[in-house]
Amino acid sequence: MRKRAWLAFILAIAMFAAACGDSGGNTTTESTSAPADNTTTTATSDSGGDGGSAAGAPLDVDTVLAAADSGNCATPSGDPLKIGYAADFSELGGYADGPGAKAAAYMAELINCAGGVNGQPVEVIVEDIQGDPDVTQRAAQDLLDAGVSAILGPPFSDFGLPLLQVVDGRVPVLFVASTEAVLSDASINSFLTAFDDEAQATAAAQFALDQGWTTAVTFSSPDAPYFEQNPAMFKTAFEAGGGKVLADYTYSIGDEDYSAQVNEMAGLSEAPQVLYTANIMPFMGNLLGQIKGAGIDIEVIGADGFDATGILDAGDLAEGVYYTTHGFPGEGTRMKAFLDAYAAAKGEQLQTVSFGTLAADAVLIVADAASVSGSTDPAAIADTIKSFENLELVTEAVTYKGTNGTPIKPVFIHRIENGQITLAAKITP
Repeated sequence: MRKRAWLAFILAIAMFAAACGDSGGNTTTESTSAPADNTTTTATSDSGGDGGSAAGAPLDVDTVLAAADSGNCATPSGDPLKIGYAADFSELGGYADGPGAKAAAYMAELINCAGGVNGQPVEVIVEDIQGDPDVTQRAAQDLLDAGVSAILGPPFSDFGLPLLQVVDGRVPVLFVASTEAVLSDASINSFLTAFDDEAQATAAAQFALDQGWTTAVTFSSPDAPYFEQNPAMFKTAFEAGGGKVLADYTYSIGDEDYSAQVNEMAGLSEAPQVLYTANIMPFMGNLLGQIKGAGIDIEVIGADGFDATGILDAGDLAEGVYYTTHGFPGEGTRMKAFLDAYAAAKGEQLQTVSFGTLAADAVLIVADAASVSGSTDPAAIADTIKSFENLELVTEAVTYKGTNGTPIKPVFIHRIENGQITLAAKITP
């Protein structure tokens, strides 16, 4: 997701109320009313890294997660694998990096309890970038000076690009919560942990078509690329699949009145079956209420901003709403195991569930690369990340091999049913 700094106040209201884009290609849909368990597959890597011990295997995720209940933690020794986190705790990025920093530190605890990486402990070093590009660059240099082997990056390219300028490819950077394709560039060792916006918009379009919905409208805002590009990408994929977008209605971020757009939609000669938008709460609640008030019967699909800003806060208005996101903590999944373990250890729930768990994934990716390469050398870790195929993580398996740094991974589609989040589909590349 990407928003300009001048949107910070508006977004902070939405995001903190909830907490207290270039890939695509052919995909297949797995629709289910219950989550599929994470199945164990063997990650492969064709890079042994530079120096260090002989090439090994990724960490066993299930063993790492089980360490929380073992009651018998190992005590790894030696120089630590240092992972930096340039975290944005400001009003702009705190919705993701607040829980992300907690999840990253806890994943390091679990890895260490399970014996560490090649017998070495994992250490997460957090620097607060304060939603400021200049502070971001100073933080990046501080992390490099601390000898980190990799850096976890903030949600938005406003700060991610300045970070990359300082790092200059010297260590791999994994952006935890961002879906911006502009930050993904394997040639400079820059990676996303999540899918990008094209992937989630395309998945939403495919899901709609798979339900037999062939007519749609979109709501978009020119205020920031996330709110404009996701609907545009949805339209491209929806119409490529045989659907038709009847109209696009524009709005400004923070709008509370959508009556003009809703009245125009109600007057269309052909009734749309689905509405797609990347709008956020609490403003999305107003739109849902005005749609209901106008008597319009339409399916609503949103982007991952619905998850980040708490669509459940819309109450009964959110009933039946769909949105794309990064995982589903159903019974038997690793995501639920991690979240339950965190809650038991820390005495609190990890907020912004999907985005916090992505930070755990990012730590695992770096640790797995160090394990496979037998080295904490940043170049070896970066090269190994580029070679990963079907690497098992907390949310799902990912593949970086053959990509430009944006992982190939499933897009999850949630649906609100009886006031609860359910899994409607998993769109698999």
